[in-house]
Amino acid sequence: MGSGQWHVEKRSTFRNDSFVREYGTVPETGCLSIIVLGASGDLAKKKTFPALFNLYRQQGFLNPDEVHIFGYARTKISDEELRDRIRGYLVDEKNAEQAEALSKFLQLIKYVSGPYDSEEGFQRLDNAISEHEISKNSTEGSSRRLFYLALPPSVYPSVCKMIKTCCMNKSDLGGWTRIVVEKPFGKDLESAEQLSSQIGELFDESQIYRIDHYLGKELVQNMLVLRFANRFFLPLWNRDNIENVQIVFREDFGTEGRGGYFDEYGIIRDIIQNHLLQVLCLVAMEKPISLKPEHIRDEKVKVLQSVVPISDDEVVLGQYEGYRDDSTVPNDSNTPTFATTILRIHNERWEGVPFILKAGKALNSRKAEIRIQFKDVPGDIFKCQKQGRNEFVIRLQPSEAMYMKLTVKQPGLEMNTVQSELDLSYGQRYQGVAIPEAYERLILDTIKGDQQHFVRRDELKVAWEIFTPLLHRIDKGEVKSIPYKPGSRGPKEADQLLEKAGYLQTHGYIWIPPTL
Repeated sequence: MGSGQWHVEKRSTFRNDSFVREYGTVPETGCLSIIVLGASGDLAKKKTFPALFNLYRQQGFLNPDEVHIFGYARTKISDEELRDRIRGYLVDEKNAEQAEALSKFLQLIKYVSGPYDSEEGFQRLDNAISEHEISKNSTEGSSRRLFYLALPPSVYPSVCKMIKTCCMNKSDLGGWTRIVVEKPFGKDLESAEQLSSQIGELFDESQIYRIDHYLGKELVQNMLVLRFANRFFLPLWNRDNIENVQIVFREDFGTEGRGGYFDEYGIIRDIIQNHLLQVLCLVAMEKPISLKPEHIRDEKVKVLQSVVPISDDEVVLGQYEGYRDDSTVPNDSNTPTFATTILRIHNERWEGVPFILKAGKALNSRKAEIRIQFKDVPGDIFKCQKQGRNEFVIRLQPSEAMYMKLTVKQPGLEMNTVQSELDLSYGQRYQGVAIPEAYERLILDTIKGDQQHFVRRDELKVAWEIFTPLLHRIDKGEVKSIPYKPGSRGPKEADQLLEKAGYLQTHGYIWIPPTL
């Protein structure tokens, strides 16, 4: 290069070198096939297809020029019959704008019928996918295939084997094959490990996306930002300042015709062992060294490994009256529809702080929230401790919000104190902003190859190690469910357990979501 002169070198446009250096692969340019297995089932109709339609219509993340959607199930129906089955779950067809988008979206869907354990059916599926890839002029080795298993876990092994045998594509030019599996991932440690081994023999961990839709919720995804991007939280988020943490899931309805299915699992397997435990990880984990998925998941595993065995005297189970009236539920069922359990984390940050996980059906309200209660103010000169402690509450659903309960002077001439709040209610602050459904985010993450919000195999194993001993004692009838009335708070023993753990309930204060 001459003195004082610039030299310009033209780079090849075939591959992005910085991308290859960091990720060891090439950019994705091939067409995308999304295959929904169990396409005629409730999960696919109510969650999977609506999420795909919203990604196509509202967000524009599914390009009709490169994507095609395939449904596969045992039911023998035509393409048009599948489209008619899901049509009503997607939009209100009276809306002309939505109806036009719906019509175009439905034309992207093709249906293939066949059994879940036969090569013949999956060979037909592979042929249909290949036809789409050829029609889009996709270079061999560049096409992308996403298999969404909207199926019961009992058929995962056979379906995964058929995908591996019949439906894999070459991946030497940026293409890939990925599978998405729904919970429950087993019923205990042994069954979960067996399922993981069967799938793990067929696919690499980087190809497996174990979906937990709670990790796609707006306020759950906000946890890392809240904790690690705000200076004033950093010195407060520890055992020196926090008295207890509650992670709560409440429904105001019962099993609603799902009694037979629910009785196999119960509220701990259905909600606590997965959804609430994932939230606990984000509340309690240490700061990862980066936002790379593996670094975040490493920290979640460390938290779970620090949880001490659950003590029976820190568990309250309940079953709402009338649960056994369902003809599909055994008359002597001990399956809990309510549970409060206290987890304790043995590490420097959280030693001595109870993490209270509470979930129940047929209760007096519907909500999911994280409630962080701080310690009492030392030397309380205002004598206002009875009014309640400071709390930071993150409302996950409904009416997404986060608010800080604090004590202030009541307006007027007297020096009286009252509890109020600093409130960030999303409906008010972000008017006109559509909050995506959890499944939309997570499906998009699978397309992008981002596993941050999915459960890794070792993480799943440790989660089951925490709860399996308790679940086996419940299954044997050694821990009994206490009856409670539908529409109540649950068993009174649960409130007594919270009080024993150090939770101080605020009386007279009710958070009211602000009106627009």
